[in-house]
Amino acid sequence: MSDLTLSLAQECTNFAVEKAQVEFGRPICVSVCDAYGFQMAFSRMDNAPIRSIAISQQKAHTATRMGMSTDAFLERLRNDNIDISYFCDPLMTALPGGNLLQAKDGKVLGAVGVSGLKPAEDQIITEAVAEFFLKKCA
Repeated sequence: MSDLTLSLAQECTNFAVEKAQVEFGRPICVSVCDAYGFQMAFSRMDNAPIRSIAISQQKAHTATRMGMSTDAFLERLRNDNIDISYFCDPLMTALPGGNLLQAKDGKVLGAVGVSGLKPAEDQIITEAVAEFFLKKCA
């Protein structure tokens, strides 16, 4: 597979929503973007926080722009003592909960961002989505 399709992006959002319901019992917002950071699919569960709409989109955007998960990006900022504003992109965030969607060869095809839970829980969901995506690319 060389592209992220709308159908697959929607499967990823559905997978994330189901995982949030089953494992955490709380609502989330989930965004999937293409390899350039532009949104392809989005879901907001009933009663998910309004602020989580933009946060989920920014997490996905950041993962593609930085080529890494947002938790890894946060670690980089801390280790290198860099302020996120140095990247000159107001849509970026270092909150955990953003992850790359990659093909088996490692090519970045997109990213997923989740918001609504604790940041570490958001990250758990995105890691599961990334694994789900990789299996679908087979």
